[in-house]
Amino acid sequence: MTLGELIEKLGGNLAQGDPDWSVEAVNACEHANPFDLVFADSPSSVATALASGAGTVALHPGSANPYPAGKCVIESDQPRLWFARAARLLAKPTLASGVHRTAVVSPDATLALGAVVGAGAVIGPHAEVGDSTHIDAGAVVGDGVKIGEHCHIFPRAVLYPGTTLGDRVVVHAGAVLGADGFGYVRDNATGAYTQFPQQGTLVVEDDVEIGANSTIDRGALAETRIRRGTKIDNLVHVGHNCDIGEDVILVALTGISGSSTVGKGALLAGQVGIGDHAHVGPGVILGGQSGVFNGKTVTNDGLRPGTVLYGTPARPLKQVLREQATLSRLAKRRVKDPTESGE
Repeated sequence: MTLGELIEKLGGNLAQGDPDWSVEAVNACEHANPFDLVFADSPSSVATALASGAGTVALHPGSANPYPAGKCVIESDQPRLWFARAARLLAKPTLASGVHRTAVVSPDATLALGAVVGAGAVIGPHAEVGDSTHIDAGAVVGDGVKIGEHCHIFPRAVLYPGTTLGDRVVVHAGAVLGADGFGYVRDNATGAYTQFPQQGTLVVEDDVEIGANSTIDRGALAETRIRRGTKIDNLVHVGHNCDIGEDVILVALTGISGSSTVGKGALLAGQVGIGDHAHVGPGVILGGQSGVFNGKTVTNDGLRPGTVLYGTPARPLKQVLREQATLSRLAKRRVKDPTESGE
């Protein structure tokens, strides 16, 4: 693809260079060749990017003056984002096509033109697979599952019956979507547990990515929903009846209990724990290992945008640090008190 074609699709300004210059791939600065694209999004990385072997560099406007001769330079307000979008356009298409001879596809399933099914994959009755969607080796698509266009289901992912995926959804290896939620009713007389009905659905909207070995339960009687553009890391669990808003980030080892909601644009860092029937408001940022108790609501009300909440219960980082400093001072005072030290 030429630089001119990339700019036509992605915007940006060609500050220096030939619009007919060919760009074949993206790369790291230390490995780049003249037909690669690299980027720099901080003043400290500009010199490295411009000194690299890459023929094309994406930078903030005015990052250097003058630019080195022989470099093609694209100026963008968000060079990292420009680079990431260019990477998608430059990605080499897969050579796989059709249905592998060892795949098991129900005669009642519907596969659109261009769908690809890998070795040993299973497509159940009445399942629907959209155009240009790839189902990789060993994946299982259950009865009646609906998958949109341009999705990628990686090896050994499992989609239970009652699961619906929109377009451009990515499900990485080992993920399990639509399994029963963890809901039981206890007999007070005997102590035995009986499963509460887990017969709802799971809806994953467009442009969602789900990491390896993550699990999302279907609703108990209604639905679990993952809304457009949300990105889920590896080893994340979302319980039944949850509603995860648009463009949410869920980082590894986060667990969200049943019937909880997460608002649009929220970010939950690693090992965050959310109790059942809890609510995380739009744009909330929860730092690593933070927690929200059952039934509680956490919002950004009264806080500056971008405030990070930490601890359990989650609260602003500055407050957490003040509390820790106070506890540390109190502990030191107790040690200095002769009656506490045994003197």
